[in-house]
Amino acid sequence: MDDLLSEKEQIEKMRTWWSDYGLYVIGGIVLGAAILFGINYYQAQTVNAEVAASVLYDEITEYVVNGDVEAAEVSAGKLDGEYGNSSYAAQSKLAMARLYMDKNRDQDAVQALNELLAMNGSEHLKHVARVRLAKILLYQGKPEEVLSLLEGQGNVAFAARYAEELGDAYVALGRYDEARASYQAALGEAQPTVDQGVIQLKLMDIPAEAASTPGEDDSE
Repeated sequence: MDDLLSEKEQIEKMRTWWSDYGLYVIGGIVLGAAILFGINYYQAQTVNAEVAASVLYDEITEYVVNGDVEAAEVSAGKLDGEYGNSSYAAQSKLAMARLYMDKNRDQDAVQALNELLAMNGSEHLKHVARVRLAKILLYQGKPEEVLSLLEGQGNVAFAARYAEELGDAYVALGRYDEARASYQAALGEAQPTVDQGVIQLKLMDIPAEAASTPGEDDSE
């Protein structure tokens, strides 16, 4: 009889507890389920977006290989509009810059690379873009812009390539001592990422006498 009474008391306690806290329990379960659903939905959307962006990027690369500028621009515009923050959008800028250069549209290539540099993230691709942009600016006869673009950039993996482009810019400006220093810096890396033979030739082509500094009196 005592055991039966004790069991009834326990049931009553459970009923009271559920009456007081049951809604909180249910709310916690619902909230947890909603969070789990949200995470799964976000992950699914992210995967779907990555797949869709990769499809557009594949289209662009195919058009680039075929030299189809108009079709490439359509796909690139769609990629920018729908997945503008993806790594595929950044890679497409490099691909479009190459296509524009193949078509002698160097200013369009400059714009594509500058758009990449203005994007968030994709830091490694931005270093690639700077090197390519520097080459185009030198081709356009704008060595001062190369200095603005590259001076102060300190990425170890791209240091030699930056140094080579800076050397070319200094040569174009007649700043031969700085050109030598840049080329020698490019040659100094332990694991070469540049054609050291070409840089040696560039060093040999620098005039033996450094140009006078601006404002220096050349008269004797």
